[in-house]
Amino acid sequence: MRTPQPGGVTPLVFFLDRSLGKKVIAEALRRAGVAVQIHDDHFPPDARDEEGIPIVGHRGGIVLTKDTRIRYRTLERKALLQAGVRAFVLTAGNLQGAEMAQAFITALPAIRRVVQTHAPPFIATVTTRGTVSLLFPK
Repeated sequence: MRTPQPGGVTPLVFFLDRSLGKKVIAEALRRAGVAVQIHDDHFPPDARDEEGIPIVGHRGGIVLTKDTRIRYRTLERKALLQAGVRAFVLTAGNLQGAEMAQAFITALPAIRRVVQTHAPPFIATVTTRGTVSLLFPK
């Protein structure tokens, strides 16, 4: 259960999909003051997304991924929707870890706005410029 902080603000907990690695992005987000959980700390490295997504959703986690195909995979999308997950997908490919981390850090204000103004479940995109756009539902 997420505990509200002073002032009634519930802290956001970001769950890094295995596609984002274990170290560079997590450390950068933590330095930016973000609570981060890493896929491999909770699930076997070969765990299927449709198995882990419901657990992340139940815990109120916000999924960060660079897997742009997740929105097209029926089982994963169904698991995401049924679990009430909020997912943010980095759209740029071929970025180094530090570049991906910077994109998410730049987008943090927009991510927070989307989380506060849209009920889960949803899938949103994140660009390297920090722009966040809701993909589903529209």
